[in-house]
Amino acid sequence: MSSETAIEDGRETVFSVDSLSKSFGGLSAVDGATFDVDRGRITGLIGPNGAGKSTIFNLVSGFLNADSGTVRFDGQEVTGMEPHELVERGMVRTFQSARTLEEMTVRENLALAAKQPTGERFLNAVTPRLRDRVLSGDRAVHERVDELLDLFDLDHLADELGKNLSGGQRKLLVLSRALITDPEMLLLDEPFAGVNPTLANRLIEHLESLRNDGYTILLVEHDMEVVMNHCDYVVVLHQGRVLAEGPPESIRDNETVIEAYLGGDV
Repeated sequence: MSSETAIEDGRETVFSVDSLSKSFGGLSAVDGATFDVDRGRITGLIGPNGAGKSTIFNLVSGFLNADSGTVRFDGQEVTGMEPHELVERGMVRTFQSARTLEEMTVRENLALAAKQPTGERFLNAVTPRLRDRVLSGDRAVHERVDELLDLFDLDHLADELGKNLSGGQRKLLVLSRALITDPEMLLLDEPFAGVNPTLANRLIEHLESLRNDGYTILLVEHDMEVVMNHCDYVVVLHQGRVLAEGPPESIRDNETVIEAYLGGDV
């Protein structure tokens, strides 16, 4: 792939993984995985347990270093960059476990993320002095916080402490916190895990709205109903490699994919 963002058949590739590999103690977790993500799409990354999904997410988001292969984003190679460097370039990753600053309000969680977009590691290093300095006197930040609270139906929880939120509310807060950094691309790690059906439906609506607004979304998800009904494109991993990829309808009836999931004859 060239240094320019690839455009083909009206589709624009904004993110690509090429021959990515990673081993742990001689065991291969990711073995030459290659796939592209097009701008303005929801792309699902699926596969049976142990397929390498989480490892790939950790590699492309800067939390692990690859043994070989490349990652490109928006026409530039970003292989091996730190998480905060990727945030600055417009790529933000969330985690399956929706972490919040427990003793801070929802509003404060968002305002702090706007000022310190350095990823989840920042949550472990907040001091009262830093909190006071970050949260004071920035009208633009507080206006953006209010917009996101309203967008994600969290305005009634603005002054609620993070520790009091339900699992689904935490997921909405984490997504809001990612968006306040003004990203181009969101990497979502099982955003529907532990979320009740009502909030899951709201979360789906929000993701589709973001897609319609031009955001690019790559998500790891085990809920096949969500993937097949709401993703534009699906990449299937098996034993660290891409087994199949394509629109959901082509994946749904793919006998190789079914066999990989069931571990036997179709």
